[in-house]
Amino acid sequence: MKILQTMVVFLGCTFGATLPSFAQSTFPNHPIKYVVPFPPGGATDNVARPVAAEIARSMGWNVIIENKPGAGGNIGADYVAKSNPDGYTWLMASVGTHGINQPLYTQGTNKLPFDPIKDFIPVTLVAELPNVLVLNPAFAEKNKINTVKDLIAYAKANPGKINMASSGSGTSIHMAGELFKSMTKTFMVHLPYRGSPPALTDLMAGNTDIMFDNLPSCINFIKAGKLKAIAVTSAKRSPVFPDLPTIAEAADLPGYEATSWFGIVIPAKTPPELAAKISDAVIKAVRSPAVREQLAAIGAEASGMPSDQFSEYIKKEITKWTKAVKDSGAKVD
Repeated sequence: MKILQTMVVFLGCTFGATLPSFAQSTFPNHPIKYVVPFPPGGATDNVARPVAAEIARSMGWNVIIENKPGAGGNIGADYVAKSNPDGYTWLMASVGTHGINQPLYTQGTNKLPFDPIKDFIPVTLVAELPNVLVLNPAFAEKNKINTVKDLIAYAKANPGKINMASSGSGTSIHMAGELFKSMTKTFMVHLPYRGSPPALTDLMAGNTDIMFDNLPSCINFIKAGKLKAIAVTSAKRSPVFPDLPTIAEAADLPGYEATSWFGIVIPAKTPPELAAKISDAVIKAVRSPAVREQLAAIGAEASGMPSDQFSEYIKKEITKWTKAVKDSGAKVD
Protein backbone atom coordinates (compact mmCIF):
# COMPACT_ATOMS: atom_id res chain seq x y z
CA MET A 1 0.00 0.00 0.00
CA LYS A 2 2.81 2.42 0.88
CA ILE A 3 4.56 1.55 -2.38
CA LEU A 4 1.36 2.33 -4.33
CA GLN A 5 0.91 5.63 -2.50
CA THR A 6 4.52 6.55 -3.22
CA MET A 7 4.04 5.79 -6.90
CA VAL A 8 0.86 7.91 -7.04
CA VAL A 9 2.61 10.84 -5.38
CA PHE A 10 5.61 10.44 -7.68
CA LEU A 11 3.47 10.30 -10.80
CA GLY A 12 1.38 13.25 -9.61
CA CYS A 13 4.47 15.35 -9.00
CA THR A 14 6.01 14.36 -12.31
CA PHE A 15 2.83 15.16 -14.23
CA GLY A 16 2.40 18.47 -12.41
CA ALA A 17 6.00 19.44 -13.10
CA THR A 18 5.67 18.79 -16.80
CA LEU A 19 2.19 20.26 -17.25
CA PRO A 20 3.26 23.83 -18.08
CA SER A 21 5.69 22.59 -20.73
CA PHE A 22 3.06 20.24 -22.15
CA ALA A 23 0.47 23.03 -22.24
CA GLN A 24 2.84 25.35 -24.02
CA SER A 25 3.86 22.73 -26.57
CA THR A 26 0.22 22.34 -27.63
CA PHE A 27 -0.47 26.09 -27.68
CA PRO A 28 -2.82 27.19 -29.04
CA ASN A 29 -5.53 24.56 -28.76
CA HIS A 30 -8.44 27.03 -28.81
CA PRO A 31 -9.05 30.56 -30.20
CA ILE A 32 -6.88 33.49 -29.12
CA LYS A 33 -8.74 36.66 -28.13
CA TYR A 34 -7.03 39.70 -29.68
CA VAL A 35 -8.49 42.75 -27.90
CA VAL A 36 -8.66 46.03 -29.80
CA PRO A 37 -9.59 48.75 -27.25
CA PHE A 38 -11.32 50.91 -29.86
CA PRO A 39 -14.33 50.39 -32.17
CA PRO A 40 -14.22 48.56 -35.52
CA GLY A 41 -13.13 50.74 -38.43
CA GLY A 42 -10.68 52.91 -36.50
CA ALA A 43 -6.92 53.00 -37.03
CA THR A 44 -6.14 50.55 -34.21
CA ASP A 45 -8.62 48.07 -35.67
CA ASN A 46 -7.34 48.60 -39.23
CA VAL A 47 -3.76 47.89 -38.17
CA ALA A 48 -4.70 44.85 -36.06
CA ARG A 49 -6.67 42.93 -38.69
CA PRO A 50 -3.94 42.28 -41.30
CA VAL A 51 -1.69 40.93 -38.54
CA ALA A 52 -4.38 38.57 -37.22
CA ALA A 53 -5.08 37.33 -40.75
CA GLU A 54 -1.40 36.68 -41.46
CA ILE A 55 -0.91 34.78 -38.19
CA ALA A 56 -3.88 32.61 -39.11
CA ARG A 57 -2.44 32.00 -42.59
CA SER A 58 1.19 31.38 -41.62
CA MET A 59 0.75 29.68 -38.23
CA GLY A 60 -2.73 28.20 -38.44
CA TRP A 61 -3.67 29.94 -35.18
CA ASN A 62 -7.27 31.02 -34.70
CA VAL A 63 -6.94 34.68 -33.68
CA ILE A 64 -10.26 36.43 -33.09
CA ILE A 65 -10.41 40.22 -32.79
CA GLU A 66 -12.67 41.52 -30.04
CA ASN A 67 -13.35 45.26 -29.86
CA LYS A 68 -13.65 46.65 -26.31
CA PRO A 69 -13.78 50.46 -26.67
CA GLY A 70 -14.06 53.14 -24.01
CA ALA A 71 -12.09 55.53 -21.79
CA GLY A 72 -9.38 56.22 -24.34
CA GLY A 73 -8.58 52.52 -24.66
CA ASN A 74 -8.39 51.95 -20.91
CA ILE A 75 -11.35 49.56 -20.70
CA GLY A 76 -9.86 47.08 -23.16
CA ALA A 77 -6.35 47.46 -21.76
CA ASP A 78 -7.52 46.87 -18.20
CA TYR A 79 -9.45 43.79 -19.32
CA VAL A 80 -6.29 42.25 -20.79
CA ALA A 81 -4.14 43.29 -17.82
CA LYS A 82 -6.44 41.31 -15.53
CA SER A 83 -6.89 38.32 -17.87
CA ASN A 84 -5.49 34.85 -17.28
CA PRO A 85 -1.82 34.90 -18.35
CA ASP A 86 -2.15 31.77 -20.47
CA GLY A 87 -1.33 33.33 -23.85
CA TYR A 88 -4.93 33.40 -25.04
CA THR A 89 -5.62 37.11 -24.49
CA TRP A 90 -3.68 39.78 -26.37
CA LEU A 91 -4.00 43.56 -26.48
CA MET A 92 -3.40 45.89 -29.39
CA ALA A 93 -1.76 48.59 -27.30
CA SER A 94 -1.38 52.12 -28.60
CA VAL A 95 0.35 55.39 -27.87
CA GLY A 96 -2.78 56.16 -25.83
CA THR A 97 -2.94 53.09 -23.60
CA HIS A 98 0.84 52.78 -23.19
CA GLY A 99 2.12 56.34 -23.60
CA ILE A 100 -0.36 59.14 -23.01
CA ASN A 101 -2.85 57.73 -20.53
CA GLN A 102 -0.53 57.20 -17.57
CA PRO A 103 0.20 60.93 -17.10
CA LEU A 104 -3.32 61.93 -18.20
CA TYR A 105 -5.46 59.66 -16.01
CA THR A 106 -4.19 60.42 -12.52
CA GLN A 107 -7.04 61.26 -10.14
CA GLY A 108 -10.17 59.75 -8.59
CA THR A 109 -12.44 57.80 -10.91
CA ASN A 110 -10.21 58.85 -13.81
CA LYS A 111 -7.13 57.17 -12.35
CA LEU A 112 -5.52 54.62 -14.67
CA PRO A 113 -6.68 51.14 -13.51
CA PHE A 114 -3.56 49.36 -14.76
CA ASP A 115 0.19 49.92 -14.99
CA PRO A 116 1.38 49.97 -18.62
CA ILE A 117 4.83 48.74 -17.59
CA LYS A 118 4.22 46.30 -14.73
CA ASP A 119 1.01 44.67 -15.97
CA PHE A 120 2.13 43.65 -19.46
CA ILE A 121 4.82 41.86 -21.43
CA PRO A 122 5.58 43.72 -24.68
CA VAL A 123 5.43 41.37 -27.69
CA THR A 124 6.29 43.68 -30.59
CA LEU A 125 5.74 47.11 -32.05
CA VAL A 126 3.43 46.51 -35.02
CA ALA A 127 3.35 49.88 -36.79
CA GLU A 128 3.81 53.63 -36.62
CA LEU A 129 1.83 56.23 -38.55
CA PRO A 130 1.05 59.95 -38.71
CA ASN A 131 -2.18 61.67 -37.80
CA VAL A 132 -3.72 64.03 -40.33
CA LEU A 133 -5.48 67.33 -39.69
CA VAL A 134 -8.86 67.08 -41.45
CA LEU A 135 -11.73 69.57 -41.66
CA ASN A 136 -15.38 69.38 -42.56
CA PRO A 137 -15.29 70.66 -46.20
CA ALA A 138 -18.29 72.96 -45.76
CA PHE A 139 -16.75 74.49 -42.61
CA ALA A 140 -13.46 75.01 -44.42
CA GLU A 141 -15.12 76.57 -47.48
CA LYS A 142 -17.40 78.85 -45.47
CA ASN A 143 -14.49 80.22 -43.43
CA LYS A 144 -11.91 80.20 -46.25
CA ILE A 145 -9.61 77.76 -44.45
CA ASN A 146 -7.20 76.11 -46.89
CA THR A 147 -3.99 75.99 -44.86
CA VAL A 148 -2.86 75.47 -41.28
CA LYS A 149 -2.10 79.18 -41.00
CA ASP A 150 -5.67 79.94 -42.11
CA LEU A 151 -6.98 77.66 -39.34
CA ILE A 152 -4.80 79.31 -36.72
CA ALA A 153 -5.91 82.77 -37.80
CA TYR A 154 -9.59 81.77 -37.67
CA ALA A 155 -9.16 80.10 -34.26
CA LYS A 156 -7.50 83.18 -32.80
CA ALA A 157 -10.24 85.43 -34.18
CA ASN A 158 -12.98 83.08 -32.97
CA PRO A 159 -11.86 81.50 -29.67
CA GLY A 160 -14.05 78.59 -28.60
CA LYS A 161 -16.03 78.50 -31.84
CA ILE A 162 -14.20 75.51 -33.34
CA ASN A 163 -15.31 72.05 -32.22
CA MET A 164 -12.42 69.58 -32.26
CA ALA A 165 -13.50 65.93 -32.41
CA SER A 166 -11.36 63.05 -31.15
CA SER A 167 -11.57 59.29 -30.73
CA GLY A 168 -11.51 59.72 -26.96
CA SER A 169 -9.71 61.54 -24.18
CA GLY A 170 -6.06 60.61 -24.01
CA THR A 171 -5.80 59.19 -27.52
CA SER A 172 -3.11 60.40 -29.90
CA ILE A 173 -5.89 62.18 -31.81
CA HIS A 174 -6.85 64.16 -28.71
CA MET A 175 -3.26 64.91 -27.72
CA ALA A 176 -2.27 65.98 -31.24
CA GLY A 177 -4.98 68.63 -30.94
CA GLU A 178 -4.00 69.65 -27.42
CA LEU A 179 -0.38 70.04 -28.48
CA PHE A 180 -1.50 72.14 -31.44
CA LYS A 181 -3.64 74.36 -29.21
CA SER A 182 -0.79 74.77 -26.74
CA MET A 183 1.84 75.65 -29.36
CA THR A 184 -0.44 78.01 -31.34
CA LYS A 185 -2.05 79.58 -28.25
CA THR A 186 -5.54 78.91 -29.56
CA PHE A 187 -8.67 77.54 -27.89
CA MET A 188 -10.91 74.92 -29.48
CA VAL A 189 -13.61 72.87 -27.76
CA HIS A 190 -12.67 69.20 -27.42
CA LEU A 191 -15.46 66.70 -28.16
CA PRO A 192 -14.36 63.14 -27.29
CA TYR A 193 -16.08 60.16 -28.95
CA ARG A 194 -15.86 56.41 -28.42
CA GLY A 195 -13.46 55.85 -31.30
CA SER A 196 -12.72 57.40 -34.69
CA PRO A 197 -15.73 56.06 -36.68
CA PRO A 198 -18.44 57.95 -34.72
CA ALA A 199 -16.23 61.04 -34.55
CA LEU A 200 -15.67 60.97 -38.31
CA THR A 201 -19.39 60.46 -38.92
CA ASP A 202 -20.19 63.63 -37.00
CA LEU A 203 -17.32 65.50 -38.63
CA MET A 204 -18.54 64.67 -42.14
CA ALA A 205 -22.11 65.54 -41.10
CA GLY A 206 -20.97 68.99 -39.98
CA ASN A 207 -21.68 68.43 -36.29
CA THR A 208 -18.00 69.06 -35.54
CA ASP A 209 -15.40 71.09 -37.43
CA ILE A 210 -11.93 69.54 -37.29
CA MET A 211 -10.07 66.42 -36.18
CA PHE A 212 -6.47 65.25 -35.92
CA ASP A 213 -7.35 61.72 -37.02
CA ASN A 214 -5.15 58.65 -37.54
CA LEU A 215 -4.50 58.35 -41.26
CA PRO A 216 -5.84 54.78 -41.76
CA SER A 217 -9.35 55.55 -40.55
CA CYS A 218 -9.85 58.68 -42.68
CA ILE A 219 -7.76 57.99 -45.79
CA ASN A 220 -10.71 56.87 -47.94
CA PHE A 221 -12.84 59.83 -46.86
CA ILE A 222 -10.05 62.21 -47.84
CA LYS A 223 -9.71 60.57 -51.26
CA ALA A 224 -13.50 60.73 -51.74
CA GLY A 225 -13.58 64.45 -50.90
CA LYS A 226 -15.71 63.95 -47.79
CA LEU A 227 -12.96 65.44 -45.61
CA LYS A 228 -10.50 68.23 -46.34
CA ALA A 229 -6.93 67.37 -45.29
CA ILE A 230 -4.50 70.24 -44.78
CA ALA A 231 -1.47 68.72 -42.97
CA VAL A 232 0.03 65.68 -41.24
CA THR A 233 1.23 65.67 -37.64
CA SER A 234 4.45 63.70 -38.17
CA ALA A 235 7.97 65.08 -38.48
CA LYS A 236 8.08 64.13 -42.16
CA ARG A 237 5.50 63.96 -44.93
CA SER A 238 3.50 60.81 -45.55
CA PRO A 239 4.21 58.85 -48.74
CA VAL A 240 0.44 58.31 -49.06
CA PHE A 241 -0.19 62.07 -49.38
CA PRO A 242 3.21 63.53 -50.32
CA ASP A 243 1.69 66.91 -51.20
CA LEU A 244 0.37 67.40 -47.66
CA PRO A 245 2.83 69.44 -45.57
CA THR A 246 3.64 68.68 -41.97
CA ILE A 247 2.10 70.97 -39.39
CA ALA A 248 5.60 72.00 -38.32
CA GLU A 249 6.46 73.29 -41.79
CA ALA A 250 3.00 74.59 -42.72
CA ALA A 251 2.59 76.69 -39.59
CA ASP A 252 6.21 77.48 -38.74
CA LEU A 253 5.91 75.35 -35.58
CA PRO A 254 9.32 73.70 -35.17
CA GLY A 255 9.15 70.76 -32.80
CA TYR A 256 5.50 69.95 -33.40
CA GLU A 257 5.17 66.19 -33.82
CA ALA A 258 2.39 63.82 -32.72
CA THR A 259 2.52 60.38 -34.29
CA SER A 260 0.62 57.21 -33.44
CA TRP A 261 1.90 53.70 -32.87
CA PHE A 262 0.39 50.28 -32.21
CA GLY A 263 1.89 47.16 -30.66
CA ILE A 264 0.87 43.86 -29.14
CA VAL A 265 1.23 43.19 -25.40
CA ILE A 266 0.09 40.28 -23.19
CA PRO A 267 -0.53 39.86 -19.43
CA ALA A 268 2.59 40.23 -17.29
CA LYS A 269 2.62 36.76 -15.70
CA THR A 270 2.56 34.86 -18.99
CA PRO A 271 5.31 32.15 -18.79
CA PRO A 272 8.49 33.32 -20.56
CA GLU A 273 8.62 30.34 -22.94
CA LEU A 274 5.05 30.95 -24.03
CA ALA A 275 5.61 34.72 -24.37
CA ALA A 276 8.62 33.99 -26.59
CA LYS A 277 6.56 31.63 -28.75
CA ILE A 278 3.88 34.28 -29.23
CA SER A 279 6.48 36.97 -29.94
CA ASP A 280 8.18 34.86 -32.63
CA ALA A 281 4.86 34.21 -34.39
CA VAL A 282 3.69 37.83 -34.25
CA ILE A 283 7.02 39.32 -35.37
CA LYS A 284 7.10 36.89 -38.29
CA ALA A 285 3.62 38.06 -39.32
CA VAL A 286 4.37 41.78 -38.96
CA ARG A 287 7.56 41.46 -41.04
CA SER A 288 5.84 39.51 -43.80
CA PRO A 289 5.56 41.22 -47.22
CA ALA A 290 1.75 40.84 -47.13
CA VAL A 291 1.35 42.75 -43.86
CA ARG A 292 3.91 45.40 -44.79
CA GLU A 293 2.08 46.02 -48.06
CA GLN A 294 -1.35 46.22 -46.43
CA LEU A 295 -0.15 48.59 -43.71
CA ALA A 296 1.68 50.80 -46.21
CA ALA A 297 -1.56 51.16 -48.18
CA ILE A 298 -3.19 52.86 -45.18
CA GLY A 299 -0.20 55.03 -44.40
CA ALA A 300 1.34 52.89 -41.64
CA GLU A 301 4.95 51.69 -41.48
CA ALA A 302 5.31 48.09 -40.26
CA SER A 303 7.89 47.43 -37.54
CA GLY A 304 8.29 44.00 -35.94
CA MET A 305 10.53 45.35 -33.17
CA PRO A 306 11.79 42.68 -30.72
CA SER A 307 10.21 42.48 -27.27
CA ASP A 308 13.12 43.99 -25.31
CA GLN A 309 13.40 46.96 -27.66
CA PHE A 310 9.65 47.50 -27.57
CA SER A 311 9.80 47.57 -23.78
CA GLU A 312 12.32 50.43 -23.88
CA TYR A 313 10.29 52.14 -26.59
CA ILE A 314 7.20 52.19 -24.33
CA LYS A 315 9.18 53.65 -21.42
CA LYS A 316 10.49 56.47 -23.63
CA GLU A 317 7.00 57.18 -24.93
CA ILE A 318 5.63 57.54 -21.40
CA THR A 319 8.42 60.00 -20.58
CA LYS A 320 7.77 61.96 -23.79
CA TRP A 321 4.01 62.21 -23.30
CA THR A 322 4.27 62.99 -19.59
CA LYS A 323 6.05 66.18 -20.59
CA ALA A 324 3.56 66.87 -23.40
CA VAL A 325 0.55 66.45 -21.10
CA LYS A 326 2.10 68.76 -18.53
CA ASP A 327 3.10 71.41 -21.09
CA SER A 328 -0.29 71.41 -22.83
CA GLY A 329 -2.36 71.31 -19.64
CA ALA A 330 -4.50 68.56 -21.18
CA LYS A 331 -7.24 67.08 -19.02
CA VAL A 332 -9.60 64.12 -19.27
CA ASP A 333 -13.01 65.36 -20.40
